[in-house]
Amino acid sequence: EVQLVESGGGLVQAGGSLRLSCSASGFAFGDYAIGWFRQAPGKEREGVAYINKAGDENTYYADSVMGRFTISRDNAKTTAYLQMNNVKPEDTAIYYCAAARTGWVYWNGKYHGDIDYWGQGTQVTVSS
Repeated sequence: EVQLVESGGGLVQAGGSLRLSCSASGFAFGDYAIGWFRQAPGKEREGVAYINKAGDENTYYADSVMGRFTISRDNAKTTAYLQMNNVKPEDTAIYYCAAARTGWVYWNGKYHGDIDYWGQGTQVTVSS
């Protein structure tokens, strides 16, 4: 059974830090690019951070999190991470990880990919 399980969400004050984890099982984790997405109430889901598959682990970020968030992966542990520093109230959202075998393509101002698997999400709430 394929699973992506996010953890690490919670309540944090503005300016603080959180580290989200995405634990994968049931598929060849290293063969998939990973992305972190978020959805705030009343807004569309948006991508915030992306990392290529094992062996080519370039990273990409949305402008809104550039310099504050860092995506990484540990292929031996089949886990991806999102380190969130200097968080802001506008970072409040449900955060999802996703796996895409074909990777990410930059087009029309955003990164796109054919998502094969989604996690169930973890809530991040930033208080001001």
